[in-house]
Amino acid sequence: MDVMVLEIFALSILRARPVHGYELKRRVQRPSLASLSNNSLYPMLRRFENEGLVTRTTQAQEGKPARNVYAITDAGRERLRSLLWTLPPDLATNEEEFLVRVSFFHEIPEANQRAIITAREAVLAASRAKISSLLAELDESPKSEWRGHVVMQHVLDTIDAERTWIAGLASRSELTNTPHPNPTIEPAKAILQ
Repeated sequence: MDVMVLEIFALSILRARPVHGYELKRRVQRPSLASLSNNSLYPMLRRFENEGLVTRTTQAQEGKPARNVYAITDAGRERLRSLLWTLPPDLATNEEEFLVRVSFFHEIPEANQRAIITAREAVLAASRAKISSLLAELDESPKSEWRGHVVMQHVLDTIDAERTWIAGLASRSELTNTPHPNPTIEPAKAILQ
């Protein structure tokens, strides 16, 4: 599980209101649909508490053991903002890291949206160039047909589809598109590079 994505989801839920650990675990909805384990959640909450990002209070329950309730602090709100507003190049390779930030575009300034889109597009462009190069080097044998012409072409098609989708994001965010150097992408679907 990606730590940054988990931090973003947890802090965004806590931003709305204080919650106990089980409720936080239940409410984390991730684009990958991967479930959140206690082995990921509770160490993160302890780290948040140690870093001053959350506070923990104990809440008594009638007929049940007391439970811990977590609330975000101002430092936690600032951490959430800094996580959302940036997408470092090493995280731009991770689709879920990109998608979680896009899901918060309604609260991210346009310049930061542009930087996030540009970071992901750079990864996709580099991936496309690498796969195209590998595909060009394959010989025309039956053995390479499945690897090259079926699998690698599918990967290229997937990359192109995401780049087209990202171009729509750029337009929706009122970003200025520039011509794309890749001739396989239509000029009307050019992406920020």
